[in-house]
Amino acid sequence: MTIRVMLVDDQALLRTGFRMVLAAQPDMEVVAEAGNGVEALEVLRATKVDVILMDVRMPHLDGVEATRRICGDGRAENAPKVLILTTFDLDEYAFSALKAGASGFMLKDVPPGELLTAIRAVHSGDAVVAPSTTRRLLDRFTPMLPATNTESARPELGRLTEREREVLLLVAQGLSNGEIAARLVLSEATVKTHVGRILTKLSLRDRVQAVVLAYESGLVRAGGGGPVG
Repeated sequence: MTIRVMLVDDQALLRTGFRMVLAAQPDMEVVAEAGNGVEALEVLRATKVDVILMDVRMPHLDGVEATRRICGDGRAENAPKVLILTTFDLDEYAFSALKAGASGFMLKDVPPGELLTAIRAVHSGDAVVAPSTTRRLLDRFTPMLPATNTESARPELGRLTEREREVLLLVAQGLSNGEIAARLVLSEATVKTHVGRILTKLSLRDRVQAVVLAYESGLVRAGGGGPVG
């Protein structure tokens, strides 16, 4: 299956570089390009796209708002997956884009091999933000979020079993499935099943969105702390 990729960036030279990298792959095809969010939304009305490489800082309509409109409520089954590309690590725009429904973010100077792996992972439904990067990003920006009471602000958390709650806490603290399995003395397959159930119960698109919810709700503290309360 060929992965149909769209490049959205206001710098034509960067789009050219990404296009050259992707064109060399037998399982990828650049089917569209746009220089800003407005153009991207127009192109998507007529073009079938699987994965969008989205810049965040663009004129007319930035990547955050474009991502929000593309992903909708984050549960549109046929919506393209969005992979945010940012110039600066810990960019506050990247955090906003994750909240808007992006499946992850990477730096624009990422090695080509890592970019290709990320595109394939996003296409298959995985998130591509490395756990350590997710944690650094959220540790920096979640103190800006208003304090909330976990259960009253996010009543859907009550749908989780005690074990699922444990898994969510560890996901939010930046642990991989393998690390969670070791911590809880479970098989990695069992942890993957728990993560899948958490996403379903909370109506979330991927584990990145689960991490954002855990921080926003106060279930974990910025700075890597455990559960609040």
